[in-house]
Amino acid sequence: MELSQLLKPNAVKAFGHATSKKRLFQDLGEIAQSVYGLNAADTVDALQERESLGPTGVGHGVALPHARLHGLDRVVGVFVRLDKPMDFDAVDRQPVDLVFALFAPKSSGVDHLKALALVSRTMRDAATCAKLRANSDPATLHAVLTEARGTQAA
Repeated sequence: MELSQLLKPNAVKAFGHATSKKRLFQDLGEIAQSVYGLNAADTVDALQERESLGPTGVGHGVALPHARLHGLDRVVGVFVRLDKPMDFDAVDRQPVDLVFALFAPKSSGVDHLKALALVSRTMRDAATCAKLRANSDPATLHAVLTEARGTQAA
């Protein structure tokens, strides 16, 4: 599994900032709807439901929100880079500026976990995160993500 299989180029965005976690989830839902045809409201609800189990801010300015949804046949992703970091209740209490959301079929088991592990490895790489923070062009961000060392088989 590679990030290029999970993340379409038009599912990568750079925003100035998000005013709240809920607003960020709405933005992620709108991107998922426009790129993958997912229902934005269902996507937001699923992200919020998962987040209620525990924050998905994994530290070092990175969040990995994820949800399982009906109507998907494979795992897909959305990446957002924020110019202004936001509070995300991350484990290290640091604000988040790199958000990689994953959406998996309700019935997916190991594929969802493999995708989450792949994204987590990629986003733990300090050099990759530095490159993401240094760029705001979505095409460049997509290239950095899909060429990252974390794209080895999960």
